[in-house]
Amino acid sequence: MGELIERLRRLGRERREWICLPLGLAVALLGRSVLPLIAGAVAVPLVRRWLAARRRKREREQREAAVIELCGTVAGDLRAGRQPGEAVAGIKDAGMGPGWPEVSAAARFGGDVPDALRKAGRQPGAEGLNGVAACWRVAVDGGAGLAAGLERVAAALGAERDQRDELDAQLTTTRSTAVMLAVLPVLALLMGAALGAAPLQVLLHTPAGLGCLVLGGLLESAGLAWTRRIVRAAVGDGPGEGKGE
Repeated sequence: MGELIERLRRLGRERREWICLPLGLAVALLGRSVLPLIAGAVAVPLVRRWLAARRRKREREQREAAVIELCGTVAGDLRAGRQPGEAVAGIKDAGMGPGWPEVSAAARFGGDVPDALRKAGRQPGAEGLNGVAACWRVAVDGGAGLAAGLERVAAALGAERDQRDELDAQLTTTRSTAVMLAVLPVLALLMGAALGAAPLQVLLHTPAGLGCLVLGGLLESAGLAWTRRIVRAAVGDGPGEGKGE
């Protein structure tokens, strides 16, 4: 029974976009119209794309943090007297996705570690591994200090992340505006229903209401698209260009 509940919970987390259907059905029953159900069905792929974008952003941020932590950990091990291959091979789960086992294997068995690092660095958020690969190559070929190079890479990646976090904080007002644009129509419907105006009946069963619904939907979409464009332009001009949402 516990395993079944856990599976249901995992399925709910992985398929959260399907909640649009019961919500649309509930509104359709309240308004006695099939239009909300159709809107709920149309919203499913849109919400799925939004959730997927959020998941990719979260994974990218986790990999960025993992690369910074990796640089600090390996640099500390090197200064403690461990060999580079031994220090990297000792990191079992670096949080950088499926490309890391190849790096660990190359370090453990004497393979081409820089090449494995560059391959792992192709994942979104793990681009800092290209700098680690360059430091590794220079340290092996030229005898430069790998620990110092890794510390500089970690400092540069940390500074870039801090700048991006500061930009995100500055964009909070713009994102809040987008949330308000999405929530205001729902609040207006709730207020109308509380006043006994039957807004769903007017919107879904009268020509004027349908016209207002279409026009409001177009204006809502235009407002959200414009706000999203402002955010993307700001992110594109800031640090980490090309890594926007």
